Amino acid sequence: MNRNWFFIFCFTCTSAFSQTLQLHYDIRHTIDPKRNTKNYPTLYFEYFKNYDSAKSFIKPGSFLLKMQADFTGKKNNMAQFYMQVSQTFKCWKPDFFLNLQYSGGLGVTDPKQYSFYITNTYSVGIAYPFRFGSAYMSSVLNYKYVAYAKPTNDFLYTLYWWKGLWNYKAEFAGDFSIWTENKNHGDDFTKDLHGKRFFFFAEPQFWYNLSKSFSAGTKLNTYYHVLITDNVLQIYPTIAVRWKL
Repeated sequence: MNRNWFFIFCFTCTSAFSQTLQLHYDIRHTIDPKRNTKNYPTLYFEYFKNYDSAKSFIKPGSFLLKMQADFTGKKNNMAQFYMQVSQTFKCWKPDFFLNLQYSGGLGVTDPKQYSFYITNTYSVGIAYPFRFGSAYMSSVLNYKYVAYAKPTNDFLYTLYWWKGLWNYKAEFAGDFSIWTENKNHGDDFTKDLHGKRFFFFAEPQFWYNLSKSFSAGTKLNTYYHVLITDNVLQIYPTIAVRWKL
């Protein structure tokens, strides 16, 4: 699940406040029917605020609340919910920030006894925003604690980018993350496993701005070991619309 907080900071760097609502139609069943039973809509809500903190000793930076709902249940009922909250701050002059982050959620399956939690994850690290040509970038290195029955402690690296195209008529944005986790989570299913597993997640996005508030675009959800343990790279595009509230 990833984790857009500094990407939001990059493309709203000229604004102190932003809210967006995105509706995606994920066509992963069409692309990969053997591993996915259906296509489905996903609803995202993101609230961002970049604080004016020039006069305070501890300078709060960007704040993000992100919520995601996947409508994968029967008759397109909501079956999975994910939430992420993050805050950055600093009390020094160099342009890097301390990042604190929490994420978690839950899912409903059919039959119901296989429903699950998206395990609580707590992260702390350093974020460094910069520009590469006309693109806004940020590099984030976090220590990540996942509260499985047998917790795992690992490093998570994420790179975010945003670039305006054609006099900002369009936007190319996204992020990718790499991390590791223990294979053994302390449950019956994984208790005999040993060592670490490598993960990769990316979500490059392209948006065309039809008006000041309304955009149409696509996102490529890219997974390696995130959804399944097979050594397979999964790439699933969406068809999407976005409202800036």
